Amino acid sequence: MKYLVIVAFIAILGSLATALVYMMRGGNDVEKDGAPRKNHMARALAFRVGFSILLFIVVLVSYLMGWIQPTGLPLRG
Repeated sequence: MKYLVIVAFIAILGSLATALVYMMRGGNDVEKDGAPRKNHMARALAFRVGFSILLFIVVLVSYLMGWIQPTGLPLRG
């Protein structure tokens, strides 16, 4: 489970970096055949949001199924 979360965070950060690259390039890019590019930045950000929601649901279901346990910090009182 730990590796799944790590891979998910890397995918989320990669998608965010991809959106940044498309944003910095601007919207004036054209493909090789001269047609304007689709909105890649919005697609990358939508992937990031969807993957974040999926990760949250997987962690929640894993907790409810007992596959993962909260460790937390011990309370001192």
